[in-house]
Amino acid sequence: MRLNELKVTEYLEKIKAREISVEQVIKDIFHQINRVDSKLKAFLAINRETALNEAIKMDEKIKNGYHIPSLAGLPVAVKDIICTRNIETTCGSRILKGFIPPYDATVIKRIKDAGAIIIGKTNMDEFGMGSSNENSAFQVTLNPWDTNHVPGGSSGGSAVAVAADETLVALGTDTGGSIRTPASFCGIVGMKPTYGRVSRYGLIAYASSLDQIGTLTKGVEDAAIIMNVICGHDSMDATSADIPVPNFLAACREGIQNLRFAVPQEFFKQGLNSEVKDSVMKAVKIISELGGTVDEISLPNIEYALPAYYLIAMAEASSNLAKFDGVQYGLRMNDHGDLEEMYQKTRSMGFGPEVIRRIMLGTYALSSGYYDAYYLKAQKVRTLVKKDFDQAFRKYDILLCPTSPVPAFRIGERIDNPLTMYLADVYTMPINLAGLPALSINCGYTKEYHLPIGLQMIGKPFREEDIFRVAYNYETQLGQIVSQKPTL
Repeated sequence: MRLNELKVTEYLEKIKAREISVEQVIKDIFHQINRVDSKLKAFLAINRETALNEAIKMDEKIKNGYHIPSLAGLPVAVKDIICTRNIETTCGSRILKGFIPPYDATVIKRIKDAGAIIIGKTNMDEFGMGSSNENSAFQVTLNPWDTNHVPGGSSGGSAVAVAADETLVALGTDTGGSIRTPASFCGIVGMKPTYGRVSRYGLIAYASSLDQIGTLTKGVEDAAIIMNVICGHDSMDATSADIPVPNFLAACREGIQNLRFAVPQEFFKQGLNSEVKDSVMKAVKIISELGGTVDEISLPNIEYALPAYYLIAMAEASSNLAKFDGVQYGLRMNDHGDLEEMYQKTRSMGFGPEVIRRIMLGTYALSSGYYDAYYLKAQKVRTLVKKDFDQAFRKYDILLCPTSPVPAFRIGERIDNPLTMYLADVYTMPINLAGLPALSINCGYTKEYHLPIGLQMIGKPFREEDIFRVAYNYETQLGQIVSQKPTL
């Protein structure tokens, strides 16, 4: 096994035992990137020289007996929507090409303080708007299981980097499924925390009331380790919750006998791929055999979540993206007559078609005469969706369902049909509307293309530890059955 194939838990054990060097791990990571990324296109920027220098310094500290930090030298890839000091951050958009942040996002500062090393920035759908990673302004990322298929979006670059062993762990963001869908499509673990659990300071906003930073990892314990580093209150973020952070790694060791599970029947109706349904139901059976009581429930308002989500997300996007105008940073078109013409040309040339579509729809929904009919009504539906979940969680601890109704679809299959594309996240969007934590874990593969299938576990607000308990017990029970790797 090359060192780039290690899980975080394995890496940290070997580092603390002084069995391996950080420098050699980083070199193996870059060797893998050199070998496969010209084909997969997971990365937009590589932090090669700085990462190697930091690895050498960390090895010196370890050699000289200094305190070994919790993530000593751990290589981390970062979605290109999270600000990284002195590393270009583009959000996958031409309008931010050349933007180099002068500061680190809070999550970046925390993992750096814990000793982690940033190895590069990963490709994404422009400003997080997409379910397939085909909306990047720079390149299309390919699924390592079958390069004719999408990796999911918008954190597709981060998911591919983890699945293809180009990093040991990656950070992503999830507005409506952007961590969980790529995790499902690429056969890894994707964790979306409760809204407010992780600071959004330094995250370039798409939809402020929905966005949340999370992790993409090779295993459940890896996600728990990183979550314990990045979670916690941050005074720089007004939406950050001042709630104690439990030991997520310790929670993994607990059983699930006292937990109550439910399967929402609305997630198993028309439109669900038969192989996805079979794999998820097999997973539900395994969880019940591990000691969990599983019932069937109804979430009656869930059918309205998709249109409500897109109205809210597009409205917030139209407001958040208004600041990208060519004045302060990023792209500026200079062949203009006056300031207004410069705005028009810069935004027309800087934004891609999907971003423009969402800005226009969002602006329309917020405009005079339409605010009450669209945006306000969508917020009322959001309340109803949240009440459905609140009602369910009065009796149950975890809801089980598919992450996506389909396995990874072919590149180009949905790009010209936005409505079909939006349906890829139909099972993940309601969780963002309600601000809940959720995790996607591999639960099987399709027969024809051997593409991964994801099981989604949804928990109560700020009860991520319950999700980790279930996911780890399930992962341990299945072992190598669902921890296969793509052939590259």
